[in-house]
Amino acid sequence: MISLFLMVGCVPAAGQVRGLVRDGQSGELLARVRVQLTATSFQTVTDEQGRFEFTGVSEGDYVLQVSTVGYRLVKRNFTLAAGELKEFEVILSPDTFRQTDSVEVRADPFELARQDSPSTLTLEANETKNLASVLADDPLRAVQGMPGVASNDDFDSRFSLRGAEYRRVGLYLDDVLLHSPFHSVYGESATGSMTIFNGDMVDSLALHSAAFPARYADRTAGILDVHTREGSRVQRSLRVAASASNAGVMAEGPLDKKRRGAWMVGVRKSYLQYIIQRTAKSEPTLAFGFFDSQGKLSYDLGPKHHLSLSVIDGFSDLDRTRNRSGLGINSTMTAGYHFTLANLGWRYTPHERFLVTSRAAFLRERFDNHNRDNLELGAGYYGEWSWSANATWIWLGRHPLDFGWSLRRARDDGFTNWYQFTPFAMRRVDLYRGHGLLSGGYAQQSWSAVQGRVQLAAGLRWDRLDVDQTATLSPQVSVGFLPHPATRIQLGWGQYAQFPEIQELFSLLGGKRLLPERAIHYVAALEQRLGARTRLRVEAYQRQDRDLLFRPFYEPRLVLSRVFIPPLDPLIRNSSRGYARGIEIFLQRRSANRLTGWVSYALGYARQRDGEAGIAFAADMDQRHTVNVYGSYRIHPTVNLSVKWLYGSGFPMPGFFRRAGTTYFLTESRNALRLDPYQRADIRINKARVFDRWKLTLYAEAVNVLNRHNYRFDSFGSYNTRTGQINVYLDRMFPILPSAGVVLEF
Repeated sequence: MISLFLMVGCVPAAGQVRGLVRDGQSGELLARVRVQLTATSFQTVTDEQGRFEFTGVSEGDYVLQVSTVGYRLVKRNFTLAAGELKEFEVILSPDTFRQTDSVEVRADPFELARQDSPSTLTLEANETKNLASVLADDPLRAVQGMPGVASNDDFDSRFSLRGAEYRRVGLYLDDVLLHSPFHSVYGESATGSMTIFNGDMVDSLALHSAAFPARYADRTAGILDVHTREGSRVQRSLRVAASASNAGVMAEGPLDKKRRGAWMVGVRKSYLQYIIQRTAKSEPTLAFGFFDSQGKLSYDLGPKHHLSLSVIDGFSDLDRTRNRSGLGINSTMTAGYHFTLANLGWRYTPHERFLVTSRAAFLRERFDNHNRDNLELGAGYYGEWSWSANATWIWLGRHPLDFGWSLRRARDDGFTNWYQFTPFAMRRVDLYRGHGLLSGGYAQQSWSAVQGRVQLAAGLRWDRLDVDQTATLSPQVSVGFLPHPATRIQLGWGQYAQFPEIQELFSLLGGKRLLPERAIHYVAALEQRLGARTRLRVEAYQRQDRDLLFRPFYEPRLVLSRVFIPPLDPLIRNSSRGYARGIEIFLQRRSANRLTGWVSYALGYARQRDGEAGIAFAADMDQRHTVNVYGSYRIHPTVNLSVKWLYGSGFPMPGFFRRAGTTYFLTESRNALRLDPYQRADIRINKARVFDRWKLTLYAEAVNVLNRHNYRFDSFGSYNTRTGQINVYLDRMFPILPSAGVVLEF
């Protein structure tokens, strides 16, 4: 008996391992996450409170491995002594979010970093990835699924916002207003596009749909503010992705052992053109390929100084030589587009209440198009140097004062040619060459009162273009009320200005007489929380536009029952004004566990009137009904299902058209004929599998799973000057299209 007690006393006491798993972006505790001690039989899944526990673990060296679909693999090496209790808090970073080992816990999943914009929607990392789709992997295609946004075009990354075309929406990337950041075919009437920057490097994405703050310049309809993330300061990693439409490699890691900086680089190659060439019935304008690369360095010079340098370079090209015999003399056979952006940033924090951010950037765009006979159809160069400085001073308690200044020096030159076959002749349709300096500054004061239940922001912006010495003042005010902790009321008003492009100011078709376009925004929103992670939001808006650029005599039409033949070179004028008004309703749930997503409906009216032509019409992007639905559900630690459904009642076919059966004729009313309703449903499944040293994620997707016949307006061809009959060309978009991809993470 004594020997038995001695033997039991010699058995080492068993240890215990337990911990919590959190989402690195929101701080939410993660359920259904696989946790295991590698090379052992110990494995489990976290409970609804994100907890895990292993008991009876012998002393020794172990590797704790934590993984789930949509998140980066995390490993922790540790040593467990006899009878020891080891506790962990594991931070899982979404696939496209910066990798971190700490998190700032957010109690509110809809909390915004700033409260000075009354109409703001954001996308989180996994939302951006799932909405971008395997087929295109484009962050702006994710924006197309956001509440109130309309696109109706499978081939184009651009979108419409509350009846305004994309050119009136400002895309800011790391505080730099971009000019045309798309892989595309320049000069095509109905082309496609792909965003030039890599979605895997996006950190945050915010859409300001109305009454946006004074810090944003030179746009009248809305702002899309995108920031790229830093590389990981925790560990090096390599991601290799491939699908039927594109392939890419991304690597990142710390610059030194003290984690004072990080690096990140990514390369992408597209094969989407091969899919479209096999699905399009006519020669498609989107059938171009592209290659781009993006890199970013960040470094802390000290506790108060931070530097960053990012570079993007991409090239896209179109080659239709195989269809040479079927091309017209003014059709593009070969085209090339080259985009470059370099952005140097400096952030200085001399005091905990004062922050200064300064950026210097260079942007360059080149394009050239040739026809079937290798003659130039057009070529151009756009270059821009920009500098901006923004400061935030928190004074008088916690009331921030924001102010800043910006300079943009732009140069643009190019031409467009038109050819006649018999007899052969060439006419220069457009020629432009010039430069200009756009300078501007702003100041905005924000206040909060009644313990934060009342929030007020008022700002003023001043801008000036030196081409014609035109200056504008743009005030903005927003107010927020919290009559109940679960209820928020937001009101906003603002005036905005958008200057003509350098091309338009120096074009044969434009001129220095052109004025800035102007808009006045009104917005009112009511948001009701339905629990901690669900909200219902109703938002009403009105936008009044004036001095819009338009070519009043560009299109053929009927005038007094006779065909009006437009002049060869109709001029661009500030001759149009109009309005957009409507209401948007959406229900949203945001959670890192179980169901996340939204259901939204938008009712909108957008009208314009041209004073010179004496016509009133629905705006080109006017769509009465828009429904956007997105849902994502992690049904297993290794499987995630997401669904997207988009519906639009149809945009107008821009022009003076009517239809009689299958035949089209000119008419006296503009935009009277609309496209059929657009409807598209996509389903995506992500499946992850974890190995000892790497992680494999498989993506499977079906685009347009209901096989709807969706069409977009391409152009209209010749017209009969006697009968008014015309030829209208429509492009059919994606049929049901399965796709798959794979990502390897090391």
